[in-house]
This record gives sequence, structure tokens and C-alpha cells, in this order.
Amino acid sequence: MFGISWAEFLVILLVAILVVPVKYWPDVARWLARVVNFIRKTLWKITDATDKIKDQIDLEKPIDEIIHTTTDDVLKDFSTPIKKKKTNRKK
Repeated sequence: MFGISWAEFLVILLVAILVVPVKYWPDVARWLARVVNFIRKTLWKITDATDKIKDQIDLEKPIDEIIHTTTDDVLKDFSTPIKKKKTNRKK
């Protein structure tokens, strides 16, 4: 969890309990709950946006492939020389 072990986290929690007066504990708990809710909402928004971007990319892939193959076909037709038809003309 953020690069700290559970033992270090418990020491930080113990120090916080000793430093913060008892009458402020409810306010601190409310503030922590707001912070946790804000972080959760932000992470959900980021996850949702990421999923939407992935879906959009997946939708564009087939279109890109169609454009690429069509362009290749057209360019291939332009690059092949036109064969002249032999005509039999009487002189």
C-alpha cells in the first residue's frame, strides 16, 4: 500500500490517534471518508474514460483496415501497366 508495510501504517495510525485530540476524531473521520470517496469517484471516472477510449479504438480498427485494403487495391490497379489491345487493321 503506497510502498509502506502494515507495521509502518499501524505506527502512523497510532501516532495520529495520540496527536489528534479526541473531540476532533469525528471530524477527521468525516474528512478521511470524503477523501476516500473523492479518490474512488476519480478512479471510476478514469476507468470509465479508459474503457470508452478502448471501445472507440476497437470500433475504428475495422474501418482503418477497410480503408487500408481499399487503398492498396486502388494503388495496385494504378501501378499495373495497361495492356494495349492488338487490333487487326487492314491496310
